[in-house]
Amino acid sequence: MAKKDEKRVRAEKKVVRKRNRKLQYRKRQTSTSIYFLLWAVFSVLCLVIISLFGITQRVAMEQTYKGETARRIYDNGQKIHAAVLQPPREFNGRWSAYLNFLSRYYEMDIYVLNGEGEVVFPDNSQFEDGGGSDGSNGVGNGLDFSEKLKTLKKELAGESDSSFVVYEGVGEFVYGSQISLYGDSEMYLYVAKSLDLLEAAQRQMGVRTGLIALFVFILAFAVSSVVSGWLTKPISEMREKANLLAQGDFNVDFHGSDYGEEMAGLADSLNFARDELSKADLMQKELIANVSHDFKTPLTMIKAYASMIQEISGGNVEKSKKHAQVIVEEADRLTSLVGDVLELSKMQSGIAEIKKTEVDMSVYTQEILERFAYLREIKGYTFVADVQDGLVTYADELKIGQALYNLIGNAVNYTGEDKTVFVALKKLDEKTFRFSVRDTGAGIAPEELASIWERYYRSKESHKRPVSGTGLGLSIVKTVLQKHGFKFGAESKIGEGSLFYVDFPLVLDDATGE
Repeated sequence: MAKKDEKRVRAEKKVVRKRNRKLQYRKRQTSTSIYFLLWAVFSVLCLVIISLFGITQRVAMEQTYKGETARRIYDNGQKIHAAVLQPPREFNGRWSAYLNFLSRYYEMDIYVLNGEGEVVFPDNSQFEDGGGSDGSNGVGNGLDFSEKLKTLKKELAGESDSSFVVYEGVGEFVYGSQISLYGDSEMYLYVAKSLDLLEAAQRQMGVRTGLIALFVFILAFAVSSVVSGWLTKPISEMREKANLLAQGDFNVDFHGSDYGEEMAGLADSLNFARDELSKADLMQKELIANVSHDFKTPLTMIKAYASMIQEISGGNVEKSKKHAQVIVEEADRLTSLVGDVLELSKMQSGIAEIKKTEVDMSVYTQEILERFAYLREIKGYTFVADVQDGLVTYADELKIGQALYNLIGNAVNYTGEDKTVFVALKKLDEKTFRFSVRDTGAGIAPEELASIWERYYRSKESHKRPVSGTGLGLSIVKTVLQKHGFKFGAESKIGEGSLFYVDFPLVLDDATGE
C-alpha cells in the first residue's frame, strides 16, 4: 500500500508540475506583445543577415586575396629566381642592392638564406663589395630564418618533381627554391608576400559590419514600430468590438481597418458569428417568452378550474368531473411541454443516445397513424395513406416514431378546410425509401422554409391546431434526424400546401436480396 501511495503522490506531483509549466508558458504568451515580437523578429533577422553577409564577405575576401597572392607569388617567384641567377651589369655583384631593387619592383620580400637559415642577402655589411672584413661572406646579419627554412626544406622535400615550392606560411605566402650563387654553397631563395594588408582589410570590414549592424538594429526598431502599429490596429479594433458584442451589442460591424485578405476573412467570420449569436439570443428570448406563456396558460387553467370546483361545482358531480377533466388535460399539456423541452435539450447536448435497431417502417407508420384515429372519428379529419409493405431500416424506434408523429401532427395543424392529410411511404430506389406527409393548407413562403425547423417558430398563416403541441415539434424532428444522419426537408407552394419528407436507408433481406 505504501508503494502505491508513493506512486500516486509522484503522479500527482508530475501533473501539478506540468500544469504549472503550462500556466507559466501562457503567462509568457500573454505578457509578450505583438510589438515586441515583431521588433525581436525584425532585429534577429536583420542581425542574422548582416552576420551572414559579414562572414561570407570575409571568407570571400580571404579566399580571393590569398588566391591572387598565391598566383602572383608563383609567377613573380620564377621571374625573381631567373633574375637572381642573371643579374644586370649595372649592379656588378652588389647583391643586397639588387635584391632590394627587386623587392621594391615586385613588392615582395626577397632573401637569400644559407643552409642554417641565416640571411645572406640583402645585407648591410660590405659583402657586395667583396665580402666582410672577417671573410665570412656576410653571413650572420642578425635575422634568424631557421624555422622558416625548416618549413621550406620540408615543402621542397614533398615536391619531388619540382625545384621550387609555393605555400602559405605564418602570415605570408612563400615562394622558395634552392639556388647556386657560389659554387656548391647550400643557399635558398626565399620570396615572401605578407598578408598584413588582408588582416587590415578584415579588421576594417569588421568595424564596418558592426556599424551597419547597429544602423540596421535601429532601423529594425523603427520599422517594427510602424509595422506592428499597422498590423495591430485592426486587431485592437476587433477586440474592442468583440467586447461590445460580449456586452450584447449585436449592431457592431467588424469590418474596419482590414489590411489584407486574412483580416477581411476574419472580419467576415466574426460578423457571421455576430449574426448567429444575434439569432441565438433572439431565439433564446423567444423560447423563454413562449415557454413562459405555454407554462402560464395551463397553470392558469388549472388554477381557474380548481377554483370553480371549490366554489361553484363542488356539489355538482357532473360539473366537477368536467372541470377535473380540464385540469387533467392541462396538466398533461404541461407535462408534454416539459417533456419536449427536456428531450430536445438532451438530444442537442448529446446526453440522449441514439440506439439503432432494425425497424419495419411500413408497420410502424401504420401504428403511428392509428394514434390520430380520434381526429378522424371526432373532428372529421381524413388521412390518405399510401404505405408500401416490407420497408425496413436501422433507427432508434422510439425517437423516429416521435419525429414522424410530430410531422403528421404538424400537417394536421396546418392543413386546409378539407381536413385532409396525405401520408406516404414508398421506395425511391434500390437503397432508399421515403416517408412523406402533405397538407392542403396555405403553404409556406420561400423565405420562411429555412426557419420552420427552429424552436418555437410559427408560420405567419393562422391554423386551428387540433393536435396538442408545444412549438418544439419540428425542432425535435430536425435534431432526431440529424442524429441519425437521415436526409430530410420540406417543399411548399403558397396556396397549395406543404410537403415534409424523410429519406431512410433501406435494409435488404439477406435471403432474397430484396
